[in-house]
Amino acid sequence: MNTLHRHVRIDRPGAPDVLQLAEGPRPEPGPNEVLIAVAAAGVNRPDVLQRMGVYPPPPGASPILGLEVAGSVIAIGRDVEQWRVGDAVCALTPGGGYAEYCVTPAAHCLPVPAGYSMIEAAALPETAFTVWGNLFRRGRLAAGETVLIHGGTSGIGSTAIQFAKAFGARALATARGADKCAACLALGADAAIDYARQDFVDEVLRLTAGRGVDVVLDIVGGDYTARNLAALGVDGRLLLVGFQRGTTATIDLTAIMRKRIVITGSMLRPQTHDEKAALAQALRAQVWPLIESGRIRLPIAACFPLAQAADAHRLMESSQHIGKIVLTV
Repeated sequence: MNTLHRHVRIDRPGAPDVLQLAEGPRPEPGPNEVLIAVAAAGVNRPDVLQRMGVYPPPPGASPILGLEVAGSVIAIGRDVEQWRVGDAVCALTPGGGYAEYCVTPAAHCLPVPAGYSMIEAAALPETAFTVWGNLFRRGRLAAGETVLIHGGTSGIGSTAIQFAKAFGARALATARGADKCAACLALGADAAIDYARQDFVDEVLRLTAGRGVDVVLDIVGGDYTARNLAALGVDGRLLLVGFQRGTTATIDLTAIMRKRIVITGSMLRPQTHDEKAALAQALRAQVWPLIESGRIRLPIAACFPLAQAADAHRLMESSQHIGKIVLTV
């Protein structure tokens, strides 16, 4: 087998143009890892941050971009029992996805859902792990509750809308413009708020008869934080998973105390091997059957060949897309 593979290289932090196709040594799996011949790789906001030099890979991880892939297992480590050569998988990766071959822990792989293409499967892991871990584990979203999802047409947002509805919650979503609001409704949202024309706090209070929502899933951060607190009801939970408007905020602590609000959040990449493995197990048991039944299906906004990774990043940064962006190998 060829010991070299093509991958997307970054020589220095910068704009999308720093992404260049290169050739280098093919990775090999360790004792608990699998080697995947990549058919497609998802593009996510953390990839953009890493390219800019503000989200470095954790120690020991591949410096190559790419946190989710789909493809075929072509080699397994000596302690791997759950996968065999030839299995079609999609996987969360610590890095290395923008490449012809990628190594990842076997426990972080899931089967390609029945009826899914490799492109569709590559769009699942990063957002599915993130949404499940935050919305249901940390946020304890329950059937009958109401969640406000910011960025409803993003990868995270489109996943969260469908997950929330599949498990019996009411989903309100924010988006910019009529087209994106319509897309949120098509995904299953109960209401879509155009944040460019409407104050989302006022709309949330109107839609909940003044009570506020039970959960807010926020990819925005910054000055949205105080407004999220205002949109939450008693015993509300604020889940922070992004910071597109900044990493700092000024808030009124009495709002938290008065409404008994819990503020939490997470980054997926720094979590431990076992934490990610537990998320994979929960997804396979509770979400994969819903995906295979057709109740959950993420929209694919665009596909680019690996050599056009820079164009994929430009689209991501434009925020003009609805759903996931995928690279094909």
